[in-house]
Amino acid sequence: MIDDLDLGFDEPERGEKGRHRRGFRKRNGRSGGGRGKTFLALLMALVLLGGIGGVAFYGFDRIQNYFVTPDYDGAGAGEITVEIKNGALLADMADALVAADVVKSQKAFIEAAEANSRSKNIQPGTYKLRKQMSGASAVTAMLDLKNKIVNGLTIPEGRTAKNIYKLLSDKTKIPVKDFEAAAKDPEALGVPDWWFAREDGKKVVKSVEGFLFPDTYEIPPKATAESILKLMVDNFLSVSGEMKFADRVQKERKVSPYEALIVASLAQAEAGNKDDLGKVARVAYNRVYGEFNCNCLEMDVTVNYYLESIGKPTKSSKQMTAAELDDQKNPYNRKLRGLVPTPINNPGKQALEGAMAPPTGKWLYFVAIDKEGHSEFAETYEQHQRNEAKAREAGII
Repeated sequence: MIDDLDLGFDEPERGEKGRHRRGFRKRNGRSGGGRGKTFLALLMALVLLGGIGGVAFYGFDRIQNYFVTPDYDGAGAGEITVEIKNGALLADMADALVAADVVKSQKAFIEAAEANSRSKNIQPGTYKLRKQMSGASAVTAMLDLKNKIVNGLTIPEGRTAKNIYKLLSDKTKIPVKDFEAAAKDPEALGVPDWWFAREDGKKVVKSVEGFLFPDTYEIPPKATAESILKLMVDNFLSVSGEMKFADRVQKERKVSPYEALIVASLAQAEAGNKDDLGKVARVAYNRVYGEFNCNCLEMDVTVNYYLESIGKPTKSSKQMTAAELDDQKNPYNRKLRGLVPTPINNPGKQALEGAMAPPTGKWLYFVAIDKEGHSEFAETYEQHQRNEAKAREAGII
C-alpha cells in the first residue's frame, strides 16, 4: 500500500528547548534518496486511476446506448425500394425501414417523424430511398413525391370482379386469367371462412365478389395477381372492421355479414345517387325479409350480373326480354325467393354503411325521377305508379 512506502520525508527533529525543525536527512552522503520510490508510487497511482477511468468509460458507453438514439448520419448511399403498406403506423414504417437498413433504429425514424409536422402526410406505397440514412433524412425523402414510385390505379365503386380483373390487367399487363385463377380461392386471399356463413338457409357460394374494396391502389413493383387481390381484400377487411360492420349487422339487422354484403352490392348497383344507398338497402331487406308478395328481389341488376358472368352484354330494363327476366336456369333470377347467391359487385364504404344502418321505412318500390339519379320511394304499388308517372314526365323512363 502507498502508506508503507518511504517517500523520503524525515520525522521532525527536536531541537533545543523542545522546538521542532523540519528538513531532509542526508543518507550515505546523498540528499533526496527516495526519488525512485516516489516515481514508482506515482506510476502505480496513474495505472490505478487509468483502470478506474477505463471501467468508467466502458460503463458510460453502455449506458449511452440506452439514452442516445442509434442513428446514421447524413443522406445515405446507394438505392433501395421500400414498400409501406396500407394502414401502416409510424412503428410499422420504421420496422420496414430498419429491415431494409435505411435507418439504424426504429426510434431514430419515429423521433424524426414526430418532430416533423408534415410526417402525417406520408402515404402507403413504394419509395426509392437510400441505405443508412439518418431518421430525419428518411422522413424528408418520404415526404418528397419524387421518391415515391407512382403506379396508382383507381377501382371505382360497384365494379364486378370480372371488370376489376380487366382494369388490373390493363394496368399491370398481368393476364386476366391469372387474376381469375387467384380468385378461385377467396380464403387463400385472406377472406375469413366465417364471412361465408348465411342465416337464410341458402347454399353458400364462396366468391371473392364483394371483397375487392374499391379504392386507389399503388401497385408494387413485381406484384402478382394474387398479391394485388390480397391487397384489396385486406383493405376491405380493414374498412369493414373499423366500421364494425359484421358485429352491427348481426346485432341490429339480424342477418349474417355475408347477406348484408349482398344487400350493400344491390344498393350500390341500384341507387342512382349516393343519398339513396341506405333507402335502396332498406327496400332489399323489406322485399326479402318482409311481407313482399314473393319475398324476391325483382331487381334487374341481378339479371345483368348473370349476363356479364356468362360473357353476354348487359342490358337496360327496357331491352331485357321476358325470358331473360325470368330465366329459370339463372341462379340470379330476379323472381327467386330470398337473396342471390353472392354479392353482384364490390360496394364502397357508403354502400356498406347503407346496408349496415339503413333508414327506417316500409318502402317496397323506388324509381329514379331526375337526371341526378334521385329516386322516389313508395310503400304501395299505387304510390309507385304515381312516382313512375313523374319519372316519365321528366323523361327518365
